[in-house]
Amino acid sequence: MRSALTAALLLTIAPAAAQQATYTNPIIYADYSDPDVIRVGSDYYMVASSFHLSPGIPVLKSRDLVHWSIIGHVLPKLPFGPLYDMPGPHMLTDKISKPIGGTKYASGVWAPSIRHHDGKFWVYWATPDEGVFMATATDPAGPWSEALAVEATAGLEDPCPFWDDDGKAWLVHGKVGAGPLILHRMSPDGTRLLDEGVVIAEDKERLPVLEGPKFYKRDGWYYIFAPIGGVGTGPQAVGRAKDIRGPYEWRNVLEPGTTPIQGPHQGGYVETPSGQGWFA
Repeated sequence: MRSALTAALLLTIAPAAAQQATYTNPIIYADYSDPDVIRVGSDYYMVASSFHLSPGIPVLKSRDLVHWSIIGHVLPKLPFGPLYDMPGPHMLTDKISKPIGGTKYASGVWAPSIRHHDGKFWVYWATPDEGVFMATATDPAGPWSEALAVEATAGLEDPCPFWDDDGKAWLVHGKVGAGPLILHRMSPDGTRLLDEGVVIAEDKERLPVLEGPKFYKRDGWYYIFAPIGGVGTGPQAVGRAKDIRGPYEWRNVLEPGTTPIQGPHQGGYVETPSGQGWFA
């Protein structure tokens, strides 16, 4: 879902050994809302929300999780209709700060996920009005395949794919408005859903404003990282289960700080080659 973050943050989760270098948050002074990050070999890759902007879904690369460079975009142009073109001029004033009426301002790409599987990079994202989409590439710098609709249903958000050890593919996502989290079986090629889905997390008291799920597996446990409570004040929660369908036990792992930098909210968990865990 949309996030008010205007910079990417880097936070440690697992205990880490002494670092060779230091860094200061935010590590990127730019709008990279709802980032997701993975490591492939010794390289790290990040994607982020791009909303109505074209080109869409920036792909960034780093060798140290601190210094990032843009290497490409998944979408040369948002292919979802002429309302995304938004030709100007738009008469903006002190009271009207964004285009209104007849445009898709702030719609478009919300909270993409990036994964590396079967020798390819996979990016999944949702648009609030069109559905869940995916694209693949052998080189993260591109070219990327054309956007493919995995589920052409409005009102979905924040999808994340997962391929299990047995080859089965899954997709978790939320709904616009935050929550619940819904899990689907997916075709192994990642192009279509195989069922109507089952709710695996919904608790408006303990998990309010549940969104942005990211799936992981470690030591036989399934983990879902998901922010709760809203952008301004919410922590990062993690649920874990022995069965991918649950039940999941939840606890908060990262709390908001006291600085003007908002967070932690949506993001991705990644481990270094030495096993250090980081949230970006």
